[in-house]
Amino acid sequence: MTQHDRLLIIDFGSQVTQLIARRLRELNVYCEIHPFQNVTDAFLAEFRPRAVIFSGGPDSVTREGSPRPPASVYELGVPILGICYGQQVMMQDLGGKVDGGKISGGGGTAEFGRAFVTPADERLPLLDGWFSGGREQVWMSHGDHVSRIAPGFKVYGTSPNAPFAITADPERNFFAVQFHPEVHHTPNGKALYANFVRLAGFRGDWTMGAYRAEAVARIREQVGDRKVICGLSGGVDSSVAAVLIHEAIGDQLTCVFVDHGLLRLGEADEVVGMFRDHYNIPLIHADEQDLFLGELEGVSDPEVKRKTIGKLFIDVFQKHANAIEGAEFLAQGTLYPDVIESVSFSGGPSVTIKSHHNVGGLPEKMGLKLVEPLRELFKDEVRALGRELGLPDKFIGRHPFPGPGLAIRCPGEITRDKLEILRKADAVYIDQIRKHGLYDEIWQAFVAILPVRTVGVMGDGRTYDYACALRAVTSVDGMTADYYPFTHDFLGETATRIINEVEGINRVTYDITSKPPGTIEWE
Repeated sequence: MTQHDRLLIIDFGSQVTQLIARRLRELNVYCEIHPFQNVTDAFLAEFRPRAVIFSGGPDSVTREGSPRPPASVYELGVPILGICYGQQVMMQDLGGKVDGGKISGGGGTAEFGRAFVTPADERLPLLDGWFSGGREQVWMSHGDHVSRIAPGFKVYGTSPNAPFAITADPERNFFAVQFHPEVHHTPNGKALYANFVRLAGFRGDWTMGAYRAEAVARIREQVGDRKVICGLSGGVDSSVAAVLIHEAIGDQLTCVFVDHGLLRLGEADEVVGMFRDHYNIPLIHADEQDLFLGELEGVSDPEVKRKTIGKLFIDVFQKHANAIEGAEFLAQGTLYPDVIESVSFSGGPSVTIKSHHNVGGLPEKMGLKLVEPLRELFKDEVRALGRELGLPDKFIGRHPFPGPGLAIRCPGEITRDKLEILRKADAVYIDQIRKHGLYDEIWQAFVAILPVRTVGVMGDGRTYDYACALRAVTSVDGMTADYYPFTHDFLGETATRIINEVEGINRVTYDITSKPPGTIEWE
């Protein structure tokens, strides 16, 4: 991406650093997130950022050894924006002072949640479009606080508990805010970022049309005249990756669609039909249901399920790669959030919430190199690229579907009977959502079949069948999510249809857990 103006986000461990990158990408600005410990003098010289943003973080700058950027970042002559912990870093590094709050052993006043910032008398171009109503709502999340600003800085905004809520040194284009403009609780935050990138001279040249041309050129350069196999799931990511690679190298690409017996109703026919009929891409339909379901028999632990499925995917790809003469590459639909989450901020092992089969390289035994043309993109950018490539709307707008498929929507032991019940219930649920015109309002919706049977009454007779849980969430990128607020009429109608149309289910529940504390999927 060296042909684009680049913005560097130095990550100090904030939980919302990804949102900074998303806000900038929405402004057609190319940016990358890098943990602070990876940002060295040599890195800065090679990266050549047009501007730099310091993220928030959980540490205290008053602690010896706390995360800091290299001193050379302040000598680049480019605009810098410090956010929350990033503001405190700037003040401490440049001659100001930060006092510890209660969390870090000091006695200062912490500030968490909504707050209101009022402007100072002097105007600041960074704040164009702000304070039209006299004050701005922002989101604070800090324990420490700035007690003395650095030389050259002035105050441009205050809040009740943050007298230095907005500070700047306009001569050097250094800006620092104590709040988080990237979260939606700071409603006018996007305007602040837009002003910052305008001040930095960004041209807004990051578009999916440009990315398409650049990615095609890079794929051709990487692959040459050799062959690529692509693991095709039918989801948005792998579909866009396959069409993009096919545009670059044509019949050198062979897609492998693995039917592991854990797909939704009619999914295999739909995916195979689209790629064979619409794109004429060489496609192997690998029916491996017996292999996967056989290996999963008796397995109930969710991590074992995921690891088993991931291993079998690799084995199946290996088998077909061996049959394709000259195949030297495996293509994956890895996205930028996958890449970010696979890099530990602290430099040590991160807590494993779930294993991801598409991050971390390939087993050496495969002898294949990776082609990952989407690894710089967020999900919404992938959808925009899909539209640029002409994929049908029904595929671009599909809800995400996990690689392990229905295995992680079937808590407990997996059986063919439970999978068949689950497929039918899921089909009814999605049909209901589409009929009510709600599909595009929802990030992801599915049914989970629960590892419990309940007593019911149907036709004056006793039933003893499975319970299921409906799940539907709204989200921007899957990092956080809220449950979708269906009406009780919709839920009642849907429950009635599932119980009447799906043999084996006699009780329907609705999961109203947000993420966090839950995850979107059940396992």
